[in-house]
Amino acid sequence: MNPTVGIAVILTVLQAAHCQMIKDLSACLLGQNLRVDCRYENKTDNPLTYEFSITKDNRKHVIHSTISVSENIYRSRANVTMHKNLVCLHLQSFTTSDEGIYMCELKATNDYTGNQIRNITVIK
Repeated sequence: MNPTVGIAVILTVLQAAHCQMIKDLSACLLGQNLRVDCRYENKTDNPLTYEFSITKDNRKHVIHSTISVSENIYRSRANVTMHKNLVCLHLQSFTTSDEGIYMCELKATNDYTGNQIRNITVIK
């Protein structure tokens, strides 16, 4: 009698669904202050991390972030507010040296699909 060997294969499938998705990125210059609004769709209660940066002279400069370290030149002039499905960068004393391509990057904790990124060009 030949014994039958049963093999059970257990597959764990991680559903790769975006936990958040950037819907809109807009910028508004009010006097000498810049506001960049990053609107997103949230599908989870997991904590959200963000990074606002600017690309100029082919180099990325971090303005305000919970992902990495902000550059000294922006620390005293920048802050971020968060509301339901909206992350806003506020940059005071905007000058022509602040012109460039602004980036909003969002990531939800335990979102295995990667970061959501959008760019907008701001010129005074």
